[in-house]
Amino acid sequence: MKRILNIVLLFFTLVTYVYADDLTFTCSAPNTVEAGDKFRVQFTINTQGTRNFTPPDFKGFEVIYGPSTSSQSSVQFINGRTTQSSSITYTFVVLCSMPGTYTINPASVDVGGKTVKSNAVKVKVLPIGQNGGSQGQAPGGRNAQPSQPTTNASGVSSSELFMTATASRTNVFEQEAILLTYKIYTLVNLTQLEGKLPTLDGFQIQEVPLPHNKEFRLEQYNGRNYRTVVWSQYVLFPQKSGNLVIPPITYEGTVVVRNRNIDPIEAFFNGATGMQEMKRRITTPQLVIHVSPLPAKPANFSGAVGEFSLTSSISQEEVNANDAITLKLNVKGAGNMKLIDTPEVLFPKDFETYDAKVNDKFSLTPNGLAGSKEFEYLAVPRHAGTFTIPAAEFVYFDTMSKTYKTLKSEPYTIKVNKGKGGDVRTADYSNNQQDVTELNQDIRFIKLGEVTLHESNERFWGTWRYALYYAIPFMLFIIIIVAGYKRMAANNDLARVRGRKANKTALKRMKKARKLLADKKQGDFYEEVLRAMLGYVADKLNLPQEHLNKDNIQAELSANHVLPEQIDAFIKTLNDCEFARYAPGDATSNMEGVYKSAIDVITKMEDTI
Repeated sequence: MKRILNIVLLFFTLVTYVYADDLTFTCSAPNTVEAGDKFRVQFTINTQGTRNFTPPDFKGFEVIYGPSTSSQSSVQFINGRTTQSSSITYTFVVLCSMPGTYTINPASVDVGGKTVKSNAVKVKVLPIGQNGGSQGQAPGGRNAQPSQPTTNASGVSSSELFMTATASRTNVFEQEAILLTYKIYTLVNLTQLEGKLPTLDGFQIQEVPLPHNKEFRLEQYNGRNYRTVVWSQYVLFPQKSGNLVIPPITYEGTVVVRNRNIDPIEAFFNGATGMQEMKRRITTPQLVIHVSPLPAKPANFSGAVGEFSLTSSISQEEVNANDAITLKLNVKGAGNMKLIDTPEVLFPKDFETYDAKVNDKFSLTPNGLAGSKEFEYLAVPRHAGTFTIPAAEFVYFDTMSKTYKTLKSEPYTIKVNKGKGGDVRTADYSNNQQDVTELNQDIRFIKLGEVTLHESNERFWGTWRYALYYAIPFMLFIIIIVAGYKRMAANNDLARVRGRKANKTALKRMKKARKLLADKKQGDFYEEVLRAMLGYVADKLNLPQEHLNKDNIQAELSANHVLPEQIDAFIKTLNDCEFARYAPGDATSNMEGVYKSAIDVITKMEDTI
């Protein structure tokens, strides 16, 4: 036994060394807090084989509590594959009484003889708000909130709950990207908010994906600490010039407030909460975007507005005639990437060309669509010689310098050798290129290789091959008819069909139970296991549902020569499921064992029966 334990410990030690390079040691803390507020700082490492944890000095903070150590371990069994994960978390509770920006330095811990350090975290400590608040910082931009606070019927004033609409820039050119941000500021308990951006005339709109679960942060505005979060963001591309208006949006929020008509003491003894939900309309300010037209456009303007660069490459510079070459132009940068036209490449007239293939590799950013757009050109030289592919031009409007800029790719010289079965003519096209007028009249081989000849008077009728052409389909027809009758006869015996499919049906239900086990849905899991086991017995032994009790099941299994120990295991698994469904307490710890027992007993009974 001791030897087995040593082998297990050695195995886990080796696993620790193997995955040492994949360790993550992270520090997490709020980005913004209020002076005097307590908050948690957590250091988490994704292993449990740690020693000598050394916390940071917490300079500027007062440690109230810690470190508190907690560990977590989990094992998952999905599609026959087992995965294991574990972690240790060290938790501190600290506070800071002086406003400012502070840095929590990295902590360190030893893992397998190696010292691992966490990341550093910056925490901004805000002064205490006018209302002793505990809530967040407002924008430095315009259109933040009304200058005079107003109060609606719900008792929530516009200074306690409002939204801002800010644009990254209000003076732009056509097609220049604008980031539009809607942000919430609240001193009350806002639980729900509904509203959306209307259709904007003159803009192409793309919504920036934000987390579905909103996380409020503290920000200070006009001496008050608000809870604030970016509710939605959009990247706008103006499609025409002039003063374009982004109208106000009215959102409807749900606020939970204390009911002043209910006495708190009376509400406590009567079981009431003393809280009520109120609807609150929140209107964002209007924005005006001044859009200037683009200067006079060059003839070869690509339609691109932003900041870009151009690179090019070619698959090969020496090929045989009739072999394809690939030329790629890669435009990188940020701007209106979707509206970029395909650059024109002037291939020699002797080349057969095809439409360019476009590969988009960009994503949405506050500066527009950033990434790359690749244009792939395929060309086939038809004759031998030396050819030049001139540099391709890409003209775009640079939003920084407010001028048009021209980017050029590299020119390429292609040497085309004589191909197999191709044109025997060669020419030097580097200086005086001549039009190819007989390209489609070249003589080509119809077929190459050995040719099999047959006598013209050879007959087919009456030969053995002729007879086989009739005999083989007739025999296949007879086989299909016989197989079909046998299948129909087997399907008519419903009890036999159910028995044949009993194991497959039970395993399908156990697969569903496996998914419920992974999701830790205890009640649904045990119910599905019971359905799988009872359904298996009913289908296999052709038992009606009303006869499915333990006595009948034992008798039928014995009559079908099932071993007594298998019957006992089957009944025990049924009892475990029924007990776990209705017994109080946490039965999730036994779910894995019940699942394995059910699989095992069904498999063994299938082999026996």
